[in-house]
Amino acid sequence: MEKYIISIDQGTTSTRAILIDKNGNEVDMVQEEVPCLFPRSGWVEADALGIWVSVITVVNGLLVKTNLTWDSIDSIGVTNQRETTVVWDKKTGMPICNAIVWQSRQSAEICDRYEKDKEFIHKKTGLLINPYFSASKIRFILEHVEGAEEKAKKGELLFGSIDSWIIYRMSKGKIHATDVSNASRTMLLNIKTLQWDKELCELFKIPMSMLPKVLPSSYDYGAASFFNDKVHIHGVAGDQQAALFGQTCFEEGESKNTYGTGCFMLMNIGNKVTYSEKGLLTTVGWKIGDQVTYALEGSIFIGGAVVQWLRDKMELIKASSESEALAVSCRDTHGVYLVPAFVGLGTPYWDDDARGAVFGLTRNSDKRHFVRAALESIAYQCKDVFEVMEEETGIKLSTLNVDGGATANNFLMQFQSDILQTKIVLPKCLQTTALGAAYLAGLSSGFYKNLDHIKKIHECQKEFNPVMKVEDSKRFYEGWKKAVSVTRMFK
Repeated sequence: MEKYIISIDQGTTSTRAILIDKNGNEVDMVQEEVPCLFPRSGWVEADALGIWVSVITVVNGLLVKTNLTWDSIDSIGVTNQRETTVVWDKKTGMPICNAIVWQSRQSAEICDRYEKDKEFIHKKTGLLINPYFSASKIRFILEHVEGAEEKAKKGELLFGSIDSWIIYRMSKGKIHATDVSNASRTMLLNIKTLQWDKELCELFKIPMSMLPKVLPSSYDYGAASFFNDKVHIHGVAGDQQAALFGQTCFEEGESKNTYGTGCFMLMNIGNKVTYSEKGLLTTVGWKIGDQVTYALEGSIFIGGAVVQWLRDKMELIKASSESEALAVSCRDTHGVYLVPAFVGLGTPYWDDDARGAVFGLTRNSDKRHFVRAALESIAYQCKDVFEVMEEETGIKLSTLNVDGGATANNFLMQFQSDILQTKIVLPKCLQTTALGAAYLAGLSSGFYKNLDHIKKIHECQKEFNPVMKVEDSKRFYEGWKKAVSVTRMFK
């Protein structure tokens, strides 16, 4: 009987279950949208129970669609939106409030309290003080949900990022664990010891009894007994680290960029911690056995989400796919720049207070220019990260591996290649986040032999090479930098 891995990819706006075969091919997929909630300006939340129900729906849906039973499933891999924070009652297993999504700025005031501790925190975690990360979100929940502080002190509450929440539910409450890549995004993990840091927990006043056990990324977590007692969870990683692994960036200096709700560029920096001075994050890539791999990361909060905004809020398009046709229907943006700082700006600015703005509008401007400017803004933000990454590592990136939903937009990919003046490579399987989780699971279960085996079966499908003149690329990017600088003046 042929065996497969089910990779559960729980993202910000959707949950997917993907069936992966022995050759690293996507056999089939079932997807369900997960709504975000926006209770106040800058706040982003989600229904944690709704997320779990979506996991049940897509996993069962995948088996029904493929006419497979659990006997055909080798193991399960889990990858997830990182930093999104769930706190639940240990006795009932029920969330005590909505999950606070990674994009949310609602704990910004709490982060301000710790500004004086930023160097201390950076050296321990590789992260910057920002509401993006989980620690301030946990503190917000403990302070704003009635009775939460006391319950936490009594050991009655549990915290988890989405991987922990899914694993807890899949194991019927038997496993409260996370992997090192997700743990490194909480601002509570010491990235050198790979353990929860007592001093950080005391600083944020978070009881260590709330925290999940930290395990390797490729590891037997235990049975997914909600679905089947015989099938185990063997691989877990945060979505961006999973994508880096799924792109087979196993060597130091190899990098990838994921175009999802946000955009995330990661570079493999080997087994030693390297700190950034220009807004990049140092994060754990993965841990296999005793071997840990670190990465530098640039984070962009609004990537593909700007296209959703064009569709759902501005109603300039009816479907995301329309954006490409509108963009190529005009020669350029006619001088229009859109800075989508809807929830602040990430790398290299880390400006929580910045808000979106549009520049260069004239009577000649129409929705084609507006839509094109929105797509170009994704590429410009990635250029911001790309430049810092090259500068800090001293590595000239001649090739960038890409993945994520927005890579289906050929205009965006070509413009990205032009602005970076770099070759862009798309893998055969675009579900590299899910693929990374499957590879990690398969390494633990024996489904895949080793890293060399994975490298051999990994294939690419398409390349984009720069066609724009270097001077034009520079001129367009200078306009973007001006737009960002003016945006940051208005707060």
